[in-house]
Amino acid sequence: MTADVQDLVRIERFAVEQKITMMVNRYEIRALDADGNPGAVLGVAQQKRMAFKEQVTFYTDESRQTPVFGFKARQRMDLAATYDVTDAQGSPIGSFRKDFGKSLLRSTWHLDANGVSAVGQERSQGVAIGRRVWEMLPVISEIPAPFVFHFDFRDASGELVMSSVRRRSLRDRYIVEVPAGRLDGRVAAAMAVALDALQSR
Repeated sequence: MTADVQDLVRIERFAVEQKITMMVNRYEIRALDADGNPGAVLGVAQQKRMAFKEQVTFYTDESRQTPVFGFKARQRMDLAATYDVTDAQGSPIGSFRKDFGKSLLRSTWHLDANGVSAVGQERSQGVAIGRRVWEMLPVISEIPAPFVFHFDFRDASGELVMSSVRRRSLRDRYIVEVPAGRLDGRVAAAMAVALDALQSR
């Protein structure tokens, strides 16, 4: 692994920002300093739109020449698909899946990596319901919902494994925290991007 990837493996706090282009969604992963200011680029993710089998690849930088990890759906066009997170060599380092039943009212995900199992939910039930009402209104459903929503992932004992907090901005921007480095940062980055890229699936 490159030094940047090693940094991401151990990272406890970083930002994810979406960059919209014509045919793909791109996400930039940046380290954050003590004051929350963005620092070095740790990875750039790219998702093809309208793909039959969801796949997102993370690269070292904007040149997109060197893939370092990624995630891919096991099944095609499946609302409850499991996504495998793999390293640059294709070896599994984690997985996640959406709990479709529970997500009807409050988005819920299951995350597994390196002996850590966690369930992530939208922090606010009220915001979850508000988002769904907004998306059902025909006139404004294409306008991004004006809600700031957060996800918390906790293990069976209730301990926080990962959180993703959406910030108010013109483009989707998230602050991701991995307390005490309990989770491989690559898996956390994959999950954070999935929360945006796959949320409407």
